[in-house]
Amino acid sequence: MARSAGSSKSVQEPELVIITGLSGSGKVTVLKTLEDLGYYSVDNLPVELIPKFAELVKESPRIRRTALVVDVREGEALKRFPAVYSKLRRSIPSTLVFLEADEEVIVRRFSETRRPHPLSKGESVLESVKRERRQLAPIRALAEHIINTSKLNVHELRELIAEKFHGESDTAKILVYVTSFGYRYGVPADSDLVFDVRFLPNPNYIPQFKKLSGRHPRVARYIRSFPQTVEFIERISDLLIYLLPHYIREGKSYLTIAFGCTGGRHRSVMIADEIRKRLARQGFRVKATHRDIDKG
Repeated sequence: MARSAGSSKSVQEPELVIITGLSGSGKVTVLKTLEDLGYYSVDNLPVELIPKFAELVKESPRIRRTALVVDVREGEALKRFPAVYSKLRRSIPSTLVFLEADEEVIVRRFSETRRPHPLSKGESVLESVKRERRQLAPIRALAEHIINTSKLNVHELRELIAEKFHGESDTAKILVYVTSFGYRYGVPADSDLVFDVRFLPNPNYIPQFKKLSGRHPRVARYIRSFPQTVEFIERISDLLIYLLPHYIREGKSYLTIAFGCTGGRHRSVMIADEIRKRLARQGFRVKATHRDIDKG
């Protein structure tokens, strides 16, 4: 079903954004967000109609920016999409956005909405999700933007899309999660970069600090008082400020950086908070979480 948004500023060249990905990953939210930004939106356009639709967009003086959804219900037609998209990119500026989420998150979302998975054939939702992921793998490989929505609520996903397609600064194109953890509880499974800070002096052995966390000013001052802490913060900050623009150019829309100490209560907490502040000062969108701060 096609929907036309209200007036938006004129764009000289036509632009086509194709949204696809796993069922339950947020495709409808992304389409509605682009519609709010002035894109003409089309939900579930058959693959074989995409080239004809692109020609109409190119010929229309009124429709310059267009977004459409292609999903797994296309069945066998999806196998033709890579060839269609390759040809399409030669005729009109096009961007492919692929949405996904962790399997347990997708399963939970379907459970909460009580809706069946579109590929369900009497199997569990998890089995359907795994089959869908396999079917969409060739399309995922073509995407300019791959967005994992596991940690994003609807408002955060809308914000991410609005910034990505509304002329935002480079530093705003990636959402950085900085998290602390304790090695005794395991390394976070979703970490992209992991740094071990167990070489720093441990406040846990100082009685007055044992029950406090690395967020307490006295504990933070103690950890920061050592030269190796200062040097580590400086070097890691410089490294991340160097790396993040490269991740952005690769189309990465979020990055999880994890700092671990023994229990996840003191050193890793203080370091994660400090790195968050430094990246935020550089204009990056950063969120800090402390997985194990209340354990043990």
